[in-house]
Amino acid sequence: MKVTVLGAGTIGTAVAVDLATSGDATRVQVCEAQPATLRAFRAAHAHPNLRTFEADARDAQALEPIANGSAVVVSCVGPEHSDRLARLALGLGAHFVDLGASLRDAGLPELAERRQRWIVTGCGLAPGLVGVLAMKAVDALDAARAVRIRFGDVPLTAPEPFRHRLAHSAERLIDDYTEPAPVLVDGRMETREPLTGIEPVEVDGFGTMEAFYAGAGLGSLAEALEGRIGSLDVKTIRYPGHAERMRFVLDLGLAERTSLDVRTHLTYRDVLVRRLRKRLGGDYDDAVLLRIEVDGTRDGEEGTLVYEMVDRCDTAGGLSAMQRCTGFPASTAAVLLGERALPGGGIGPADRVLPVEPFLERLAARGIAAQESWAPA
Repeated sequence: MKVTVLGAGTIGTAVAVDLATSGDATRVQVCEAQPATLRAFRAAHAHPNLRTFEADARDAQALEPIANGSAVVVSCVGPEHSDRLARLALGLGAHFVDLGASLRDAGLPELAERRQRWIVTGCGLAPGLVGVLAMKAVDALDAARAVRIRFGDVPLTAPEPFRHRLAHSAERLIDDYTEPAPVLVDGRMETREPLTGIEPVEVDGFGTMEAFYAGAGLGSLAEALEGRIGSLDVKTIRYPGHAERMRFVLDLGLAERTSLDVRTHLTYRDVLVRRLRKRLGGDYDDAVLLRIEVDGTRDGEEGTLVYEMVDRCDTAGGLSAMQRCTGFPASTAAVLLGERALPGGGIGPADRVLPVEPFLERLAARGIAAQESWAPA
């Protein structure tokens, strides 16, 4: 099976390395526009199944001959490219896997169905693995009433002043902290302001952390559960004090897209992105924390079904926990699609269209597995 991965950044690297080293793909092609990023990838990851190309995701003419013959195309570049890349993949007879939450091109569903190929969105951590586990928990109960999700990527130490590090994208961090967070209240969709609703959360091995609302891209999960359950509450986990400090920075207007002045095209947001990369970027040891609680009835008994996971960085393999928990769901989706585990064709998010057990089994084989428990009421 031949797979083309677009982007050799933090997550694209994890996708490509997993596909190549697992043996699930006989040829993994990595396309990257930035020469420095491509050189770093080549220097760190040599494998007989890996091929690299200097190619820009915006250049269809360059991508077509490279991706031609691929069973699956995986996009690990910005969401602004997703619709066009999905059409490119379908035109080449390939399935398309994307990390983002949704696509805007209204013609893609009909085209995917006609081509008998799948476009699967939300194939990372959140959206992605978090949603798959939440839907599995809801489906496992006779009747589910409420879902509480607490998750986040954190460094193993809490550096001052922000008590956080960048997992892979300053832009994504700012989006999460400025976009409204979807919730369900009495079965209906509502939103909450980001960086609000701060509460303490106890995590084994980390002590008392904080959780707060953030626009973490789980809108499709809220849509899927609207009308099925009464309450959905999703919050992001960080070290205590992080939300308050980020709120101070953003309240100064530093995430606004307005220009600094008439003599430059730079916006306040551009400057903030650069400073976050400078101050919070770089290599560090991290962990992904996850706890999902679903209240309801199972076999006539009231209680709470719980999924818990702490995934730590793989220092031997050179991959962070965030790389593993975001990249491996995408590579797993690619393998399932390439093996035709999903018949027909169409478009949908991972938490609604991928076969749940094969998806989770492949991740468990890579050490990414949530522990399940039942707490009677």
